[in-house]
Amino acid sequence: MKFVKTLLLAVTVISFSAGSPLAAQDREAAREDGKAFANQQQERARTNASTQPDAVRIPGYTSNPAEASYADNPERIEGDARAAARSHEGMKAIKDSYARRAKFEIDEIKAVTARSKSINEDPLAYTSGMEIGGAEGRCVPLPPSPGSPGRYTATCNSGVALNETNESCSIYLDVSVEQRTQYHYLCSYISPYGFGGVPSCEIFNANGCRATGTRPGPCLQWYDNGYGPKYCVEPGEPYVEMSCSAPVPGETPYATSSENIIQENQNDAACRTFANDADCEQVAETCSDSDPVTRIINGVPVTKPCWAWERAYQCNARRAANDCEELDNDPACQLLREDCLSEDNPCSTIEHVYDCPLPDTQGSGSQYICDGDVYCIDGSCETIEREANDEFKDAAVALHAMDDARGQFDPDTLTLFKGERETCGSKVFGVLNCCKGKGFPLIPGISLLVALGCNTQEILLHQRDANGLCAYVGSYCSKKILGICITKKKAYCCFTSKLSRILQEQGRAQLPKPWARAKDEQCLGFTIEEFARLDLSQMDFSEIYSEFTEAARLPDELEAANDIQQKIQNFYERSSP
Repeated sequence: MKFVKTLLLAVTVISFSAGSPLAAQDREAAREDGKAFANQQQERARTNASTQPDAVRIPGYTSNPAEASYADNPERIEGDARAAARSHEGMKAIKDSYARRAKFEIDEIKAVTARSKSINEDPLAYTSGMEIGGAEGRCVPLPPSPGSPGRYTATCNSGVALNETNESCSIYLDVSVEQRTQYHYLCSYISPYGFGGVPSCEIFNANGCRATGTRPGPCLQWYDNGYGPKYCVEPGEPYVEMSCSAPVPGETPYATSSENIIQENQNDAACRTFANDADCEQVAETCSDSDPVTRIINGVPVTKPCWAWERAYQCNARRAANDCEELDNDPACQLLREDCLSEDNPCSTIEHVYDCPLPDTQGSGSQYICDGDVYCIDGSCETIEREANDEFKDAAVALHAMDDARGQFDPDTLTLFKGERETCGSKVFGVLNCCKGKGFPLIPGISLLVALGCNTQEILLHQRDANGLCAYVGSYCSKKILGICITKKKAYCCFTSKLSRILQEQGRAQLPKPWARAKDEQCLGFTIEEFARLDLSQMDFSEIYSEFTEAARLPDELEAANDIQQKIQNFYERSSP
């Protein structure tokens, strides 16, 4: 700005000089003219100094000010000042400003001033090298900026874990064939030896016999018409055929026969250890021996679809586990809270939630100070001053917030900055983790998630979280085995901009309006009344400020100019005779 003012003044002076008769004067005439002008101004100053002041010439002037009474009693000044300060708007503004002013730790101040101290130790290294004609100079990289790229939420687990093992065992079919003599009897259910002379069936039931069929009983009445054979017009109760494995005392069988008795039993002795273990669960059983299906047992062919099976079990052994060592030993990470994932008492699996800084990353470009910021003509140099504007970042954030508020206002619910609920899954203690998120690099993270078999929704969540668009809400257990949580779901609220996410996170802390349970949070926006209660001046927008910082001037433009100039020179050198 100073350079621009100087340039405008120079142009104005040159314009007047070109059109005035003074341009023809020599140096002596110009000197005399200057003296005359100075004498005129001196006389005006004397007149002003000797003239009695009045309210017309000096605004607010009075010949009898109220403060004149303090000349005789100066001790009253301090007491009256303290009394007036209690209700004075200026003092209120000072006290309010002091109460709301940001406070910084010594380490933070050292980090902010580190760059200026580095420049102060060797200033010539950043300003030297300018040629006297102002034709070209060089750019020196500034020390790296101490700004942090932001923070993220990291989690780890402690408690009881399950060691999963896969076990298998074999089951065999034991088949035996026995030839037995069967004794066959006839009996009746109506009366013993009443008609036809057969015993009651109750005798055979008591001896473990089994009914195998029926046959017609004796005819109670025959009919003979004299022209053909007679026939039964009133048949008696049918006889029941009984087959017994041993003779029935007191009864005579009407026939005997030999029968092959096939007995089979699945021999699962090898699997009983796993079957009786409460920590083991059968997951599969497949036939392992089915060829041939027909086999000769004691000279008798026996056909079965399967003769042996392979049974698979999944067994779990309980052990104490803790994967928080890395976060516990990181002094930059702060423990925020501990949540019970297993929802039992006492809690068997605990999730520890930490707040950690994002790892330092290279910015879009280094910052430089260039000799081109010093412009010289004939040995007279003028510095181009670049005035810093501390209010720009606040104005930019405020404008961005208002633009977001306009674009994200929901007229149906009358809310602002509504988010979208997203979830991802991970093993409580294990390799599978589809929730890499903000603390993991974007591109390697996507490749890893694809390799782990994470779904598309989880990969998109990683992208949004890595770009700072998602706020971590919490976790809940999504799968238990034997009462132990083995898989959890992490819930996030994702927004359309990083500013919306920061407003939600820090605004909820101000209201206060904490997140709901991870299972239930729906990422609702602020009502108009809630948003009006937020104090944006108390929020930390440093994560957004870092995006506003661009390199002051890169040496690429200087190198490009030199390169073009060299190419032109080479062209004429080649073209010259």
